[in-house]
Amino acid sequence: MEVINQVHPSPERMQEFFGDAEDGPFVMVNLLKFKDKAEYADGRATDLSGAEAYSLYGAAVVERLAAVGAKPHYSGPVTGLMLGEIEENWDMVALAEYPSLQAMRTMIMFPEYQAISVHRTAGLAGQLNIKTKPGSLG
Repeated sequence: MEVINQVHPSPERMQEFFGDAEDGPFVMVNLLKFKDKAEYADGRATDLSGAEAYSLYGAAVVERLAAVGAKPHYSGPVTGLMLGEIEENWDMVALAEYPSLQAMRTMIMFPEYQAISVHRTAGLAGQLNIKTKPGSLG
């Protein structure tokens, strides 16, 4: 299995993702890999690490999630790998639950979201976003 971290999805992937039939709530699993030093597209000088820049985004995105009825469930650093083999581990895992695809689409279109996403882009070396269906075991 090949794993490729990315910061932004391709237009084709976005269309495929948001073109799925609406099927209600989902949890997005975010596997995050940070840059050593944040790099802003506008060239601003910064002493922030990638993790610090992303944490600015993370703190602000909670309000954007709430505005569309979504909520964060968990975030924390990756501290080890028990099973499997990967070239390099992710730095953090974050889970957010959305009530619908439309809610997520609405959130990422908010001008306020666009404004804070510069910190996400500056801090991330790449990530995987995995859409899951909420449920229970057993």
